[in-house]
Amino acid sequence: MQKHNKRGTLRALAALLAGAALFSGGAQAAGYPEHPINLLVSYGPGGGTDLVARMMAPYLQKYLGGDARIVVLNRPGAGGAIGFSELARAQPDGYTIGFINTPNLLTIPIERKTSFTWRSFDLLGNLIDDPGAFSVRNDNPIKTLADLSAYAKKNPGKVTVGTTGTGSDDHLAMLRFERVSGSMLSHIPYKGAGEVRGALASGEITIGAINVGEALQYQKGGTPLRMLGQMGKTRSAALPDVPTFKEQGFDFELASLRGLAAPKGLPDEVRAKLVAALKRTVDDPEFQAKARDMFAPLRYLAPPEYAKELAAGEAEFQALWKEAPWLDK
Repeated sequence: MQKHNKRGTLRALAALLAGAALFSGGAQAAGYPEHPINLLVSYGPGGGTDLVARMMAPYLQKYLGGDARIVVLNRPGAGGAIGFSELARAQPDGYTIGFINTPNLLTIPIERKTSFTWRSFDLLGNLIDDPGAFSVRNDNPIKTLADLSAYAKKNPGKVTVGTTGTGSDDHLAMLRFERVSGSMLSHIPYKGAGEVRGALASGEITIGAINVGEALQYQKGGTPLRMLGQMGKTRSAALPDVPTFKEQGFDFELASLRGLAAPKGLPDEVRAKLVAALKRTVDDPEFQAKARDMFAPLRYLAPPEYAKELAAGEAEFQALWKEAPWLDK
């Protein structure tokens, strides 16, 4: 009899504790956010992701409501792996969120063992889609991608392509162009887009593989460059006269997606608040105007669509790695 009573007491206590935990979680979610939210940026201050994060933060605060405060923290290093790892390890309570950037988020786990993949996160939505582009100096006789392909085939290895490093979106764009065009190019890695711009302007390289947003900034600043094609799904509104690679017969797309995510396991109510606040931020006309001024191409993707794009990109990069690993030999 005592054993049965003891078992009954234990079951009742377990039910009580479970109910208390559920109540506590619901109460925390209802009051969220109650203290500052850390927004991790896996790259250094002054870069494209950092600038967008700091521009976006006040709007995200506004739409989260209450006394929400976003604190941007830079966690640069290892191509983004340091920041991505920290984000994946954080408590899934909604007080640590971060930008995740492709292709690095997808390529790093392919290159080496990591503590994260894109599936380590609760996706909140994609914000930026900055297509790749190939640019030449204004005085270069190459006018189209077809011209580039023809010249490269006749002169294997002579066309030099400047990128922001091995395994970057710029480098992968070069490799994809080689595959679809049947040509051979020479890879010249630099430490950043600014160095690529300088090398292109001085004639040190033939092609600058620079994202559309960066190329536009350099053009506006007086750099004499001309874009041969952009790698987005469609033409950028900021570049209506520059055709896509696909339009020119080179059927591939490559861009740097920059979206928000949190550690896997967010409470449903907290996740819903963050997803809704991001969507309202992207829909805000003032935010949109500021993004245009920064040449930051907005492309909102809700979490399900975002997941589909990441899965598709992962499969493509895995296939590319098997055929032509992009690490320096």
